[in-house]
Amino acid sequence: MDTLTPYLPRLRAAGRLAFAALFGLVLAWGADPAAAQGKLEAQYEATLSGIPVGKGAWNIDIQDDVFAAAASGGTTGLLKSFTGGSGTGASQGRVVNGALVATGYQASTTTQKKTEEIHITLDKGNVKEFGIVPEPPVDPDRIVVTDAHRRGVWDPMTASLLRVPGTGDPVTPEACHNAAPVFDGRMRYDLKLDFKRMETVKAEKGYRGPVVVCTLYFVPVAGYIPDRPVIKYLAAQRNIEIAFAPVAGTRILVPFWLKVPTPLGPAMLEATSFITSPQPPRVAKTQ
Repeated sequence: MDTLTPYLPRLRAAGRLAFAALFGLVLAWGADPAAAQGKLEAQYEATLSGIPVGKGAWNIDIQDDVFAAAASGGTTGLLKSFTGGSGTGASQGRVVNGALVATGYQASTTTQKKTEEIHITLDKGNVKEFGIVPEPPVDPDRIVVTDAHRRGVWDPMTASLLRVPGTGDPVTPEACHNAAPVFDGRMRYDLKLDFKRMETVKAEKGYRGPVVVCTLYFVPVAGYIPDRPVIKYLAAQRNIEIAFAPVAGTRILVPFWLKVPTPLGPAMLEATSFITSPQPPRVAKTQ
C-alpha cells in the first residue's frame, strides 16, 4: 500500500471523474409530447486502466406530461479500499411542449469522512432555492457564484436538455452540436460538445445499435477554486469522449459510455445493461 500512497490523490480524482457521467453528464433531446414517452433501466461499470472501481444504476421514466430520473452508484474493488464512497441523485419535472423542464434536483454523497446532501429547486431554468447540508465553509479562493450565474441553467441530472428538430433518427452527428450551462448547487460550469464519430455498441443486456460519439469539453465559470489541480486538468482536456444511445419511444439520448484520460490511465464509465422500452400514451379519463 505504501507504494500507492503518493498516487492516492490522483486515484481519488480519477474515481470521481469516472462517476461524473452518471450524476452530472446527462444530455437529452426532446420531441413532441406524443413521441416522447419511454423508459430506461441501465447498469454501469466504472473502470480505471481496465480495473473495476465502481458500479452504478440509472433509471429514467418519461410520461406525456412529467418525467423522473434517478441514479445511484458506489466505489468497488481497489478504489473502495482507499476512498470508499457512494452517492445518489434524482431529478424530476414536467414535459412542456415536448421539452423536459426540471423542477427539482436532489443528491447525496457519502465518503469515509462525511455525508453531504444537495437540493435545488428550479423554475423554467432559474434556480429559485438551493442548499448544501452541512453548509460548506466559505473559501476566499473560490470564485463567487452570483444570482446571474443561477439563471438559465440546468441541474446536473438533466444537464443540457435540448430538442433535436425534425422527425428523423436523433442518433446523428447533429446531436453533438450543443452546449449546456450547469449549476450543481456549488459550482457553475458549461459542458460543450463536438461531433467525433459514429459507432455501434452492444450491451451485455439490452441495447445493441448505433451511438453518436462526441468530444466533451468542461468549462468552469464560477464556484470553483482556480488553483485546484482537478479543475485545471479537466478544463485543459480535449480528449474526453462520451457516446449517446437512444431511449426507445422517444427522441431522448443518454450516455452509453464516457472515457476520461487521467494521469493513471483512462477512466471509463460504460453501460453493462441498457434496457429501454416505449410507453403508450395515457388514455384520458372520461366522465
